[in-house]
Amino acid sequence: MKVMLAPMEGVVDHLMRDMLTRVGGFDQCVTEFVRVVDQKLPKKTFYRLCPELHNGGKTPSGVPVRVQLLGQHPQWLAENAQTAIELGSPGVDLNFGCPAKTVNKSKGGAVLLKETQTLYNIVKAVRDAVPEEIPVSAKIRLGFEDKSLAIDNAIAITEAGASELVVHARTKTEGYKPPAYWDWIAKIKQHTTIPIVANGEIWNAEDAQRCQNQSDCTNLMIGRGALAMPNLALSIKEGIEPMPWSELAALLIQYSGYEIFGDKGKYYPNRIKQWCGYLKRQYPEAETLFNDIRRLTNSHDIVDVLARQADI
Repeated sequence: MKVMLAPMEGVVDHLMRDMLTRVGGFDQCVTEFVRVVDQKLPKKTFYRLCPELHNGGKTPSGVPVRVQLLGQHPQWLAENAQTAIELGSPGVDLNFGCPAKTVNKSKGGAVLLKETQTLYNIVKAVRDAVPEEIPVSAKIRLGFEDKSLAIDNAIAITEAGASELVVHARTKTEGYKPPAYWDWIAKIKQHTTIPIVANGEIWNAEDAQRCQNQSDCTNLMIGRGALAMPNLALSIKEGIEPMPWSELAALLIQYSGYEIFGDKGKYYPNRIKQWCGYLKRQYPEAETLFNDIRRLTNSHDIVDVLARQADI
């Protein structure tokens, strides 16, 4: 079984990837998307979103990180895919699932699920542009407003030469509202010949098992669930319990050091409060933590609160 860490714009950056892969259980990560419009992007853009390229395309704990591209023009995506591979990305991922309004308005992400031929053209152009041994994967939702093209889109991506397909089991319109329609992934799998990865509404090991059963997929991608329970990947694989709150608070302090002294330090107060929003699903203590730090704007004051929570 392979467990992948989902790309989450503005949330799962290289700091979070480092943190979660150190906890363990992940086999692969995908970056936040590199937005491709009408040009070949400079190398600094790739290094900014994927600093792991300086480390052989892996996190410090050795987990491969695949660069993700988002755009609508096949040739520009192909040329930027070449750059990603030249810089050391172990593969290229194509984003056809982002539900953000700003992205969809500029004809990127999930809106392309309305255009089966465009999906084919993009995947084919990227597949032809990079060496045969380099994986080209794609991530889709079940559709934009409905699921009528779900199977056609998956077939097109398969026929265009994709190596792997991640399916988020909801449409763009359904957003992140439960449930996830894992049974639709099984329908897609019946019409494809490439590995399929199931994604959506996996919050614990029990969810993962039900997803695997209903989707007929062994491999999983998790995102929000990993933020709510940082050792979720290990829990899925090894059946271990969620880490205790004191251990998690210590992890938050470690993350704080990354953020405060890294290049995004000024965003730290908002980032840690955002993470509390996910943690509240699994840990009631996170509600107390959030209330204690909600009005704090100084990073070191927040770390002092965390230290008390961790009994440090």
